[in-house]
Amino acid sequence: MPANKSAHPFYIIAGTMICLLALSFVHNSFSFQGFTSRQIDLLADVKATPAPPVVKHTIVAKGKPGDSARQVTGIPEPDHRSYDFMTYTGIQEYTDTVAVAPGMQHFLQALEELKAGKRKKVRIAYFGDSMIEGDLITGDLRDSLQTQFGGAGVGFVPVTSVVASFRTTIQHTFSNNWKDYHFRNNPPQDLPLGLSGHTFIPATESWARYSPVRKHGLDRFSEVVLFYGPGNSNVIINGKPYTLSGGDPVNELAFQQDTAQPSVLLKYAGGSAQPFYGLSFESNNGVYVDNFSFRGISGIELGKLGRGVLQQMQRQHPYDLVVLHYGANVLFRPELTDYSWYERPMQRVIDSLRNNWPQTSFLIVGTADKAYKKTDRYITAPGVPALLKVQHELAEQHGTAYWNLYAAMGGEGSMTHWVEGDTVLANKDYTHFNRQGAARVGALLYKAIMDEYKQELHP
Repeated sequence: MPANKSAHPFYIIAGTMICLLALSFVHNSFSFQGFTSRQIDLLADVKATPAPPVVKHTIVAKGKPGDSARQVTGIPEPDHRSYDFMTYTGIQEYTDTVAVAPGMQHFLQALEELKAGKRKKVRIAYFGDSMIEGDLITGDLRDSLQTQFGGAGVGFVPVTSVVASFRTTIQHTFSNNWKDYHFRNNPPQDLPLGLSGHTFIPATESWARYSPVRKHGLDRFSEVVLFYGPGNSNVIINGKPYTLSGGDPVNELAFQQDTAQPSVLLKYAGGSAQPFYGLSFESNNGVYVDNFSFRGISGIELGKLGRGVLQQMQRQHPYDLVVLHYGANVLFRPELTDYSWYERPMQRVIDSLRNNWPQTSFLIVGTADKAYKKTDRYITAPGVPALLKVQHELAEQHGTAYWNLYAAMGGEGSMTHWVEGDTVLANKDYTHFNRQGAARVGALLYKAIMDEYKQELHP
């Protein structure tokens, strides 16, 4: 048999090796929906491991008093003597860059007035992405604040939700014939979006049911408010008919829950195709935390909230603190370090929110740590400190408060520790917290808020 002397196999192997060698010199990993590919590097065994990224610009908070925070058990405690924005675990405030509602001052004063019986309610609007969906983080923060300052109720819940099945702070079911317009599916131009980023249009016999759960402060409904948009329609709530009317971007129907009926069943009973936003569950006084989670967004999408909705909602359902908690979806490329594309539109978002809610306190939460696989181990993504710098600058420029979650959870390498430690606090995507980790974050934020409350009002 004649020998096979074809050179094709050699060319194929040689070409493959050249391509792989070339890929070793470029950043070729990619991320998609929590999955990060492993970077190809034929020279990994002979390369030196790069040093962790260095933040070149240090910005120090102005006029902060000493930190008196007690340690949260089980979490490494960074240096509290430094007020470097990259390492400080408390809340930093910037009060000299805006004339109205700087830092946390309005919110802290509202808590003090609530404690003294001078006001009935304090509300927090907590905006975020999948890090807070299912009431993660916010549920524990709400429980701690209500234990300290009073209140019972889960706050705002939309008409439908993609996370209703695993939310543990309310039982929520609904028909599948609501039309959901939202941030990402191009709603009609004349249709206002609610604060959650969603607006729901009913069809024949659309319904939604809400039931309490056996948890502290969540085991019964008291004051219920239905938020809806302009138009005229009829609904039946727990068997009682109501006519909804109003021309404002946000209108409300408030009622007291009948103690004989634990659940709230909302049924659409005809009329115009009126927008519905959701319901709020509160008691007659206390602190309320409204969870406005929207999976997959960066925060830029909040710029789609209209002026009419923002101003009318604040008149009817005023917020004393707005929390902006984003970052996981900004870090979609772990080695990206230029976030100017994010900073510019976020400046417009914060300007819009502050202009429409001038008396409200604002808190920007710096991103959590995010790890990705570099050669054979998980390390903090280079984009994390770069994004933290941008988020901190946004807070400083707009006179908001700033809390660095990355520092609070332990700083560099902390996500790997939260995933791989003896107590598992985060998921294998090295991005999202599990329930136990989210509870820990809620406790950390509550501690930071209470430290600020004590330092500012009860030194």
